[in-house]
Amino acid sequence: MQTRITKLFGIRHPIIQGGMHYVGFAELAAAVSNAGGLGIITALTQKTPELLAREISRCRSMTDQPIGVNLTFLPTFSEPPYAEYIQAIAEGGVRIVETAGRSPQAYMPGLKAAGIKVIHKCTSVRHALKAQQIGCDAVSVDGFECGGHPGEDDIPNMILLPRAADELSIPFVASGGMADARSLVAALALGADGINMGTRFVATKEAPVHENVKRAIVEATELDTRLVMRPLRNTERVLKNAGVDRLLEIEREKGEALQISDVYEQVAGVYPKVMVGGEMDAGAWSCGMVAGLIHDIPSVKELIDRIMADARRIIRSRMAEMLEPHAQREAELLA
Repeated sequence: MQTRITKLFGIRHPIIQGGMHYVGFAELAAAVSNAGGLGIITALTQKTPELLAREISRCRSMTDQPIGVNLTFLPTFSEPPYAEYIQAIAEGGVRIVETAGRSPQAYMPGLKAAGIKVIHKCTSVRHALKAQQIGCDAVSVDGFECGGHPGEDDIPNMILLPRAADELSIPFVASGGMADARSLVAALALGADGINMGTRFVATKEAPVHENVKRAIVEATELDTRLVMRPLRNTERVLKNAGVDRLLEIEREKGEALQISDVYEQVAGVYPKVMVGGEMDAGAWSCGMVAGLIHDIPSVKELIDRIMADARRIIRSRMAEMLEPHAQREAELLA
């Protein structure tokens, strides 16, 4: 299946594994790329640019297919050395970067000078247009359903994707609610050039996370995520747990006086506890509503092969069959 995204990134299938904290390690990225998608290493999970360089090298030893690196520009308690991370990415031979959070405009000259293609995650059409204006090669359009940061507009993908298709000239992928062939075919029908999956890839055999995390996703329904940090305008969709319940309780208690320091314990340093230690009630960790569509833990190759085979079947059989009776009737009328 060829789309503008497969051509842009040199991949076989229009499926991208989004960057995820303490999930986007070499094992998962290599598995996705080997299966024909685009695997992505999460830069800031690596504590230093030197460690990122080592992780890129490790991934290179596992695949000869294109890989990418996620670099997130979010408000943090201490600014990471972004220029040095970009240098490590470039020197590692990576030519695809997924940026997220704040605008990557300040770093675009360095990325472009290194021959890197940039796909920026956006939660609104206006942000996608800005990304296009500053020279991003593609965007990932994230609907309200997505895990992590869905923005503050609350527009679901059934509206957001066709709006993006109306406005953008660069390729874009759909993110949020993407789990299977139906997701892919729907996204393509709405104007996207592929899909970006996060939560779905966490529930795979190669995802280097604790088995408790994978089981929690499989057991969750579409009703089991919560939105936290809305009063701070840093909304994050996370899986419900005891730590999240406490965070929401603090938000109610503090009201408009809420500050990030009030919920620091529930959001800082949580990912190692959850993803590595399997402490499912430690605090807030990103998970999409798509958990309600995830019922198994396949290998990455099994998942991608299944999506592509089922997508072809939906397009060639189910949808084509809807047109055939009308085509036959039209032929009879013309005769």
